[in-house]
Amino acid sequence: MTVIAFLGAGSVVFTRELLADILSFDELRDVTLALHDIDAERLETAEMIARRTADQLGCHPVITTSLDRRTALDNADFVINSIQVGMHEATVRDFEIPAKYGLRQTIADTLGVGGIFRALRTFPILDRIARDIEEVCPDAWLLNYTNPMAMNIAYLAAKAPKVKAAGLCHSVFWTVHDLAELLEVPLDEIDYLGAGINHQSWLLRFEHRGESLYPRLDALLERDPELRRRVRMDMYRRIGYFPTETSEHSAEYVPWYLHHDEEIARLRIPVGDYLRISAGNVAEYHATRAALLRNERLDLTREATEYAPQVIHSMVTGAMRRIHANVPNHGLIGNLPQGYAVEVPCVVDRLGIRPEQVGDLPVQCAALNRGFVSVGELTVRAALTGDKRMVRQAAMADPNTAATLTVEQIWDLCDELTAAHGALMPEALI
Repeated sequence: MTVIAFLGAGSVVFTRELLADILSFDELRDVTLALHDIDAERLETAEMIARRTADQLGCHPVITTSLDRRTALDNADFVINSIQVGMHEATVRDFEIPAKYGLRQTIADTLGVGGIFRALRTFPILDRIARDIEEVCPDAWLLNYTNPMAMNIAYLAAKAPKVKAAGLCHSVFWTVHDLAELLEVPLDEIDYLGAGINHQSWLLRFEHRGESLYPRLDALLERDPELRRRVRMDMYRRIGYFPTETSEHSAEYVPWYLHHDEEIARLRIPVGDYLRISAGNVAEYHATRAALLRNERLDLTREATEYAPQVIHSMVTGAMRRIHANVPNHGLIGNLPQGYAVEVPCVVDRLGIRPEQVGDLPVQCAALNRGFVSVGELTVRAALTGDKRMVRQAAMADPNTAATLTVEQIWDLCDELTAAHGALMPEALI
């Protein structure tokens, strides 16, 4: 019987979606779902979701819960990681402290000082997860959803290379999905290839029945000035390849926008947006728990299936799929640093996740990606070596931070964030 362990199962909305996707496959209706969270109430809520989902779908998985991670990992075939170290309170610190220095952020979970410190809070837990997997379920696949995706996968590759890990993110798929709606082209008739770094990949090919859809997008942008008032549309018009992450995310990965009031207004950039999203996630958790306690039915309708259930189904059944995933760059993209995590097409079947070689990216895309990678490489190296200066150097290398703050302000900001996050940080970097 297939055993799927959920780490951070208390992320109830995401857990609900994954469970609905998994149990919708006929071949996975009797799997074992091993739920783990460090918060007892959230774990209880996740269990209620799992049992309610199974009941509504008429299937009979084995459902276990444990506050002990190693117990949940016992005999696991797949480990889905969606932990958030520090939860909403840490997110608030990642926004409010930089804002005092005049540094604007939108999402702050992937790059910038927010991404750097989210990574540094997460790495110590990744260490323990990797060690437990090596000892308890060494053949399991670790399917990571936790951000910052590229930093986490790069860190795991350096610290625990024996662990079979891949980072899963839906940004490439949903980018194509949304463009298909915008261009009024059936999604299932579009062929596409994305590659780059997670949250800053590029649609290298975007075609309908063998013809590029870019000319059609160009014509639409020419006719619709309001559509041009979005960061990713602005980046596409200037770079020539469409970025596979939202405008809110993309705005804080480059030095051109958030430093300028006029650009924020022109491109309608929602500064601090993730504070609203994070607070909404907390509210949705409480609303979901209350609904479960009232014995209400869950809404299990899904527009598309998440990658992790697809990966599990392919590995269990042999059904071949092609997805985009995040893996170490071992000859996959020639003009990006080797060893760091890249996002590339992958084939999945019983043999596992097999990345495809892309070759070189267009030079302008690689140039932006290398700046993105530099921040991540320094952050990972800081954690591996315990070098506090590298944390500050990572922030100095970050495009948006460097465009906004002096080097002295950057160092002071990193000192303050380190103190604020305290024991969540790697001990050597405190």
